[in-house]
Amino acid sequence: MAFDTLLERITDYANRPDPYPLYAELRAAGVARQTDGSYLIGGYHDIVALLHDPRISSDRRHRAAPYRGLSEDDELLVPFIRLDDPEHHRLRSKAMRPFGPPHSPGRIDALRGEIARITEELVDGLRGRTRIDIVDDFAYPLPVTVICRLLGVPREDEPVFRDWSTTIVDAFDVRSGEDAAKRQLAGAQARTQMGHYLVELAERRRGRPTDDMLSAFVNDPGPAGEFTREELAANGTLLLVAGHETTVNLITNGALTLLRHPDQRDRLRREPELMPAAVEELLRYEPPVHLLPRVPLAHIDVAGTTLPKGVPVVLALASGSRDPKRFRDPDRFAPARQDNQHLGFGSGIHLCYGAPLARIEAQTALSALLPLLGAATLVEDPPPYRHSALLRGPRHLPIEVPPSAPAT
Repeated sequence: MAFDTLLERITDYANRPDPYPLYAELRAAGVARQTDGSYLIGGYHDIVALLHDPRISSDRRHRAAPYRGLSEDDELLVPFIRLDDPEHHRLRSKAMRPFGPPHSPGRIDALRGEIARITEELVDGLRGRTRIDIVDDFAYPLPVTVICRLLGVPREDEPVFRDWSTTIVDAFDVRSGEDAAKRQLAGAQARTQMGHYLVELAERRRGRPTDDMLSAFVNDPGPAGEFTREELAANGTLLLVAGHETTVNLITNGALTLLRHPDQRDRLRREPELMPAAVEELLRYEPPVHLLPRVPLAHIDVAGTTLPKGVPVVLALASGSRDPKRFRDPDRFAPARQDNQHLGFGSGIHLCYGAPLARIEAQTALSALLPLLGAATLVEDPPPYRHSALLRGPRHLPIEVPPSAPAT
């Protein structure tokens, strides 16, 4: 089989504003073997089948070639998102206990009022301004404030948390042809630092419970027992990073899409009951997560190609969500789209843990932004994007607003 450069082109920063023509090329190819030896897959039905196949692993330690950039300490700090069942189920169930059903079914719904209040405060801060960066002024502060309060991280520690988070996310990026050892080592060090911080924070609450998840982890562990220190560090870090990074992109991509589609933006103002469906469509049309690395545990046949055991596989989730074999008119943004089983939160056992929270945040945020977006113009289109091809979204989204424009 000839080698292909699709992954190199998709991860090339020059294509960050619009990777979708490359995804169409990928779907036409079926399964594309890349110059670095990995396999790239972009068809909806192939991706879903693999995400539900127990022979596909999330654990990078199953790669046939050594995974560089790891310290011995980092080998202990493996969150459930990078593990397979039964370990994945054991750790995810522990993490879910203070977060959602069946033990804590009201946790997320109870946050609706707090999310609305934080959103209102942020929108109030935009009043009277004629130049706004949707990312720095709104889309980042909202989810980072929510997740820090949910877990119990003091507000004064949020800046250092943001630095750690940026380094961790950068380490997971997929960049074909690059020696990623330096980025991965920096990410491992940031995970270790954040993990130690969270363990110390949780320990200060042992025997002195507060109404947050870190406190629950050490004071109400449930029948399965407590996390070990390493498990608490790894999974607390995961919840903090994943709990805001993807939502920042979801809100920012959503605002950009609405600015580019004024007819649909105006429809949502007239029909606010469509916002939940619109967020699902944004998760399909401009998702925050584009690429998902996996490792076959055995030889697996996909679309006439054999994926070899241990050789990296990259699932292009964003490509699958625009597959015309699954979605009618997939390159059209249709907020009222029906039967929208997108891949924006993945699928299978690793379906996004924080999806219910992300949905509420995005619905609340975009509803509050609609009046402002109705009067705003983009300063530049496309805007400057973050480097990551895996977690894709604008790094900044500057808009200009007339002085008389409403902020709510």
